[in-house]
Amino acid sequence: MIFKRIANKSLETWKKSSNRKPLIIRGARQVGKTTLVKEFAKSYRYSILLNLEKSSDSAFFNPQNEVKSIVESLFLSNNISIASSGETLLFIDEIQESPHAISILRYFFEDFPNLSVIAAGSLLEFAMKKVKNFPVGRVEYLFMHPLNFIEYLEAIGHQAALKQMDKVPPESFSHHVLVDLFNQYAIIGGMPEVISNFIEKNSLTELPKIYESIWGTYKNDVEKYAANETERKVIKHIMSTAHLYIDQRIKFQNFGQSNYRSREVGEAFRNLDDAKVIQLIYPTTDLEIPVKPDLRKSPRLQFLDTGLINYELGIQAGMLFLKDLSNSYKGAVIPHLIGQELISLSTFSYKKPHFWVREKKQSSSEVDLVYPFRDKVIPIEIKSGSDGTLKSLHQFIDRCNHSYAVRMYAGVFSVVKTRTPGGKPYILMNMPYYLGTKIPEYLAYFLDNY
Repeated sequence: MIFKRIANKSLETWKKSSNRKPLIIRGARQVGKTTLVKEFAKSYRYSILLNLEKSSDSAFFNPQNEVKSIVESLFLSNNISIASSGETLLFIDEIQESPHAISILRYFFEDFPNLSVIAAGSLLEFAMKKVKNFPVGRVEYLFMHPLNFIEYLEAIGHQAALKQMDKVPPESFSHHVLVDLFNQYAIIGGMPEVISNFIEKNSLTELPKIYESIWGTYKNDVEKYAANETERKVIKHIMSTAHLYIDQRIKFQNFGQSNYRSREVGEAFRNLDDAKVIQLIYPTTDLEIPVKPDLRKSPRLQFLDTGLINYELGIQAGMLFLKDLSNSYKGAVIPHLIGQELISLSTFSYKKPHFWVREKKQSSSEVDLVYPFRDKVIPIEIKSGSDGTLKSLHQFIDRCNHSYAVRMYAGVFSVVKTRTPGGKPYILMNMPYYLGTKIPEYLAYFLDNY
């Protein structure tokens, strides 16, 4: 099944660029990188699709071969005239299998500027580290993620819901429909294979074996992430226990009730972060732009896909009977998913969200998300209660240089003027959970109209 992805627009922009460099598509396994490019290839008159896991394809990238001879050989083998390079897409999949192919990407740009070149692969972050002459500045990047809610609505063909999502704000009568659709998406997650099966079978019955297969693939990749046997064991331990700490701040020392030291666990987590399987989200103490992560403080964990975590936790069946998923697994599922939604908006650059902390002996505060927008840092709390319960958000507002705040919850959209307990007036925009991918657009609406 072919899905319409946000990345399609990014590819079209790249294709039209007058200074188009070779494009490396990055992202975890099974998020749809190869499918995306193969579908995009149909927009070219000619395409050359390679998979370097095949010996016949990798043979073109013999270390003795220069780009000119490689391109001439490829065009000859595919019966394409070199004169048609401007109408041709060259896709090099599983490029991690050939360090030479990675290192010479820059020369495609220099020697054949009219040729469109895209590369993708698994565990590319690790392969790129091993390339001595990596073409920094001579390539572009596109980041792929699991499907977000907007892409999910496209996949299931719910045009009426998409039309409402395009409105700022949506009509009030659409709220319950959008909540139900978002809850469905929150339960199964955004992995393409999972969504494809769900659409085909209209049932959750066969999804467990798909989740198990995907997570099993990541576990089997452990040896590729690890530098030594100790690190291999630590990563295996993390992948067997980390889901229990969803939306919690963690300590590296003795993580998951183990005897592993902080240094060992930290290094293993950083490798998993590079692989985009489990990422470290660090807090900030900043109230003004720029927002900088404080690497000395305890991070939270952000997993690739909430659906995978729901499966690992064994909570999917129970979630089907909850009207407000903010109550699911100690309130951890929805904040995690909102983080996933924000990350999904990063395509040409990769941006992690941050949360805000104020840690004092007398009292501590923690705001779920802070979002740099224009010249402001906007606090975003993810709650289900009334605005009077937003203690940490109030701490932030009392200290920051503006009066805008956001709460994401299960209720309808609204904007209210209120005050902190300390007496500072501020404006609170209440956003339904299903608008996570729309946060930038709604912040523009918020600041322009209030």
